[in-house]
Amino acid sequence: MFQDKYVFAQLVTFLDRNHFNYLVRKFGGDKYVKFFTCWNQLLTLMFGQLSNRESLRDLIVALEAHQKKTYHLGLGKYVTRSNLAKANQNRDYRIFEAFAYYMVEQARTKRKTDIFKLGGNIYAFDSTTIDLCLSVFWWAKFRKKKGGIKVHTLYDIETQIPAFFHITTASVHDSKAMDEIPYETGAYYIFDRAYNSFKSLFRIESIGSYFVVRAKSNLQFKAKQWKRRLPKNVLSDAIGELTIYKSSKDYPMQIRKVCYWDEEQKREFTFLTNAMKLSPLQVAELYKNRWQVELFFKWFKQHLKIKKFWGSTENAVRIQIYSAITAYCLIAIIQHDLKLDRTTYEVLQILSISLTDKTCLSDLFNKTNFKNIKERSGSSEPNLFNF
Repeated sequence: MFQDKYVFAQLVTFLDRNHFNYLVRKFGGDKYVKFFTCWNQLLTLMFGQLSNRESLRDLIVALEAHQKKTYHLGLGKYVTRSNLAKANQNRDYRIFEAFAYYMVEQARTKRKTDIFKLGGNIYAFDSTTIDLCLSVFWWAKFRKKKGGIKVHTLYDIETQIPAFFHITTASVHDSKAMDEIPYETGAYYIFDRAYNSFKSLFRIESIGSYFVVRAKSNLQFKAKQWKRRLPKNVLSDAIGELTIYKSSKDYPMQIRKVCYWDEEQKREFTFLTNAMKLSPLQVAELYKNRWQVELFFKWFKQHLKIKKFWGSTENAVRIQIYSAITAYCLIAIIQHDLKLDRTTYEVLQILSISLTDKTCLSDLFNKTNFKNIKERSGSSEPNLFNF
């Protein structure tokens, strides 16, 4: 792999170019293109993500400083500001979306594990809002004088890889995105209070899957069966039915309600679930792990480029977000294949200052010795890939 290759060129070998070329042909991405191809565009975006470039100008300035290396980096000889801006604006974002999903599947396959031993995948679904300037991103109107988009994400808690993502304007309510989730039979889905859509929850029940959702404070529930001899901190565990007409019509079957006292936060939580065989403590533990998707959002926004965009059109914004997801999955794959005993933050920081070096990847991570990384990265660093 090495043979005097630049670090970035070594990273590129972890990307499946044949599959990417298949997607380019499928969506006609390189039609009438002579020089700056979709592959060059992808690698340029990846370089910007991994090197922490703030803007399109910043990215081009950095590449111009290494102009003699761009061909050997895989970026081609025609990386200019106008070429990249036009490509981000005009090329079909579905190419980069499909490739991001391909990378997600590769990373999840490598990181597959069974921590909870429940016989199915464990997912947390939530969204994060990215604020945008309405005068520039006019298509993303949120409020009267504010713009924004939402990235709705289905996060695989066990592999710590996002399994599904749905991008909308920020005006779309979180519960509306539940219908877009590709549900799996036998899987467990964890939701916060914003997702009390009983019609969507009943769909999960109907396909043989399970959910845990935090109930709203105005929940109307009639208990019919109670469990006795409850574990510590479990206040109640009952099976019953919803009593409000619309809720009972949307969810006509029995549902389970668990009330749990969290000693750390000194507050009570109420959960609804259709997982009748789980213990109440397992229900509470599943919801507690929902916090991992929040940590992922925080890490994703801090360390990859999805808050400042290199284009103002919806197409350009989508392409940049998908390139960030691809970069995240690439780091996960590298960690697994090279068996790195480092956090995601450390790997990203080492790569960001070494992309144009000629060092073997394994030597790069072995020789670098970061100290006090946790203090420098802060508490937002999720415990990714370190089981």
